[in-house]
Amino acid sequence: MNLAHHPVDSLTKEQAASELARLAQVIGENRRAYYQDDAPTLSDADYDALERRNRLIEERFPALVRPDSPSASVGSAASTKFAKIPHRMAMLSLDNAFTREDVNDFLGRAQRFLGLPDTALLSCTAEPKIDGLSLSVRYEKGQLAYAVTRGDGKEGEDVTANVLTMADIPKRLANSDWPEILEVRGEVYLSHQAFGALNQAQIAAGLPIYANPRNAAAGSLRQIDPAITAQRPLSFFAYTWGEISAPIGDTQVQAVANLAKWGFLTNQDMKLCASADELIAHYEDLGQRRGELGYDIDGVVYKINDLALQARLGIVTRFPRWAIAHKFPPEQAVTVLDAIDIQVGRTGALTPVARLRPVTVGGVVVSNATLHNEDFIAGKALDRVSGLPVRGGKDLRIGDHVVIQRAGDVIPQIVDILLDKRDSQSAPFAFPQICPCPLATPALRGGSDVGGEEEIVRRCTGEFACPFQRLRHLELFVSRKAFDIDGLGPRQLQDFFDQGLVKEPADIFKLAGHRDILAGQEGYGETSLNNLFAAIDRRRDIELSRFIFGLGVRHIGETTSGILARTFGSWRTFFDTVKRALADRSGEAYQQIATIGGLGPVACDALLDFFDEPHNQEAVERLLLEVVPRDAPPPVSDSAVAGLTIVFTGSLETMTRDEAKAQATRLGAKVAGSVSAKTDLVVAGPGAGSKLAKASELGVRVISEAEWAALIG
Repeated sequence: MNLAHHPVDSLTKEQAASELARLAQVIGENRRAYYQDDAPTLSDADYDALERRNRLIEERFPALVRPDSPSASVGSAASTKFAKIPHRMAMLSLDNAFTREDVNDFLGRAQRFLGLPDTALLSCTAEPKIDGLSLSVRYEKGQLAYAVTRGDGKEGEDVTANVLTMADIPKRLANSDWPEILEVRGEVYLSHQAFGALNQAQIAAGLPIYANPRNAAAGSLRQIDPAITAQRPLSFFAYTWGEISAPIGDTQVQAVANLAKWGFLTNQDMKLCASADELIAHYEDLGQRRGELGYDIDGVVYKINDLALQARLGIVTRFPRWAIAHKFPPEQAVTVLDAIDIQVGRTGALTPVARLRPVTVGGVVVSNATLHNEDFIAGKALDRVSGLPVRGGKDLRIGDHVVIQRAGDVIPQIVDILLDKRDSQSAPFAFPQICPCPLATPALRGGSDVGGEEEIVRRCTGEFACPFQRLRHLELFVSRKAFDIDGLGPRQLQDFFDQGLVKEPADIFKLAGHRDILAGQEGYGETSLNNLFAAIDRRRDIELSRFIFGLGVRHIGETTSGILARTFGSWRTFFDTVKRALADRSGEAYQQIATIGGLGPVACDALLDFFDEPHNQEAVERLLLEVVPRDAPPPVSDSAVAGLTIVFTGSLETMTRDEAKAQATRLGAKVAGSVSAKTDLVVAGPGAGSKLAKASELGVRVISEAEWAALIG
């Protein structure tokens, strides 16, 4: 049962437990996307709604609070790309306010906690809430010691080398009246001007552009190579502090003034306010001016000015009682839906894109918006937060006046339609059932996905033959987990594709025959070409699992490819079984594939559908003239983990997740992506969340990374 739209006060205890489990997983996934991957999947408003719902359920059912509850932590576990540094003082998150009543409640709670009368005035600072990446910079005797991201609030990533390239952060504090130990905290961000210049450079280099300044700032600060960070004009506003060896002021205003005196940029729009009315007035003023500030903000932060009162108020769970973030509502505008274009991805998914009459939303000109799938257009899709039909069930039609929203600078979305402006002659959008590619291949919808629900994505069945899918297939083919060809990335593939030199995987292995065409072109000198051709030749002998994965068959991922390779041992045995299954989809060969542990009927049918397409078979046959899939080694049967189903979760410290999976596979274990009753062992590192909770619930054995190393010897 979908409980997402059930009111909290109507939930039973059992329903509440189920909903808290769902929220822990969804919030955890979105935190990882935001903090680790710098690629948020939800708007700020939608994410805040999930957090609020989780908190309300926990308040009603305190006995059901989970060990992995989102309310017990902030951010996400630090990435394994960087060394970790524990915070001497936790880096806290802020509770949110959305209305004037919320602001009054914040002040009222502080008055009651301090034993002050309702008429007592609490002066507060109000400052812009920068939409960037939180950073803590530690100084010892005035010298920068290290810099660390927020991470999960308890420990973060050591980004010292990158911070040393930033002009806004002093390497040594100015003046001399600073404490011997001073942790300065603030926000790393990119100005709108710097963001525009960065994306222009990305376009010139043939690289993907960044979605918004926050993602770009986070990605720039968290570069492995500090030289790349040095090329990015990152900025930093200081607004608070962590561990200090001596007080730096009696008030928030005085302390921030001292940070400025010691060499930091502080926000000139911070204002001291004497009442709720003054706070709201500054909030509204900043809201009106946010498009003119030159950087992104998503609200205003209020802090009790008196630091002695801050100390008395303290914190509750993960929020300080003395501060709150008053969030701006999602920015919206009305425009006209001029057209709906259909794009085709690597897996053949037909993705509709709205072409909008250009409109400015929050200082950014919007002309496109994603429409997800045909159910989203028809108003049949369910909102991922409320569980109710999107836009109240209204369908989208070309010519409609639509409400566009940019919340948290995520991709613009259509949130409503002005039906009173709809043309009475308009017709529902007819989603294409034929791929827009020149082959006019059928685009099919149906079947079941992993969750057992009817699939809502319509896909072209042309696979390699479809020109829209070819380039995406080629990118997967040369990727690290497939053929892993050094020096052959998206930019080079695009070059070769545009020149007609590479249209399918087999063509990659014939590139040396086009040396005369490539020689002399920019980026393709003699040494570069020799290196590229040598890298290609090294992959003429390829592991069977990599070969299968590189074909890009839908539902056949890295793990499944490994299972198929180990099961059949050789390409000939594998393909002979596939051909027999194609001849009789109810026969012995079909059952042999469909009943392989870790595969299942959905992946089996996708595999057969792929090879049932003549264009695909012919492309694979041409590839086999160029490469030889290497027989898979027989699985180890005498290791301590042979035959066990294992799940890896959390951050691993001595190896990557891919290395761990490969290691387990070599030892005869089966690696799964989720925990179930069939799981024998869970290897959990720091930051393990819903999978660890599921293992505890099912009584599955859980061990640490060190225990795993000891187990396998």
